Amino acid sequence: MLTIASWNVNSIKVRLPHLLQWLASFRPDIVLLQETKVVDDAFPRLEIEDSGYNVAAAGQKTYNGVAVLSRQPIDVLARSLPGDDSDEQARYLEVFTAGFRVASLYVPNGNPVESAKFPYKLGWLERLYQHARTVLTGDDRVVFGGDFNIAPAASDVYDPEGWKNDALCRPESRAGLRKILYLGLTDALRARAPGVTGPFTWWDYRRGAFAADEGLRIDHLLLSPQALDRLGECGVDRTPRGWEKPSDHAPAWCRFIDDDVAASDGTPAGA
Repeated sequence: MLTIASWNVNSIKVRLPHLLQWLASFRPDIVLLQETKVVDDAFPRLEIEDSGYNVAAAGQKTYNGVAVLSRQPIDVLARSLPGDDSDEQARYLEVFTAGFRVASLYVPNGNPVESAKFPYKLGWLERLYQHARTVLTGDDRVVFGGDFNIAPAASDVYDPEGWKNDALCRPESRAGLRKILYLGLTDALRARAPGVTGPFTWWDYRRGAFAADEGLRIDHLLLSPQALDRLGECGVDRTPRGWEKPSDHAPAWCRFIDDDVAASDGTPAGA
């Protein structure tokens, strides 16, 4: 089994002790991080490498920032989302590792809807669609994972009526995500939990939202058919969200069955 997880840590500097604790206990093979909020030179590479992971990062000061951690070697394929050379926001990192082509992505929030931030979000989704369309012409096992800042349907929101005008739930945002899914990608968490509310991946810091499970499902792992063929179980690890001074997100994860991918200790699976 090979585990791929995605977690918006909401500052790698603040959340590093949580990340290291979680890596040691959950032991994922590949981790996609978002909102690292540091330039690459300030990324805590050594501490994470000491935990047994290789690191690739694409960051900027104070905002955004994405990274990929893997127990296997990492080959970086793209450090930004193609389609707009003027976009300097660190929101996309694509690599090949452990037999998978994986992308850690942080879709723009888009609020307030009346501002320029919402058209930027929709344009970013269109660029992701165009890039994914190209990537999916190959035979790789592809995973687009991260904080999409989109709750795909009413079942992904604790209060659909109250959130209907938010950029995370607007019809335009949902249509942009559906367009990407229609390329042949599968929303892994929803595929394994059809017809239910949640599982949520984000809870507001205010108003005791986590204790009341008043959340949204905005972190997703989208799988190509080749990755879906090996999909085992999926879930959300709520444990870190309950720690002191947590990220407002919890890690979403998938496990894959694959005899061709090296095991975490470097031994071929099945050996």
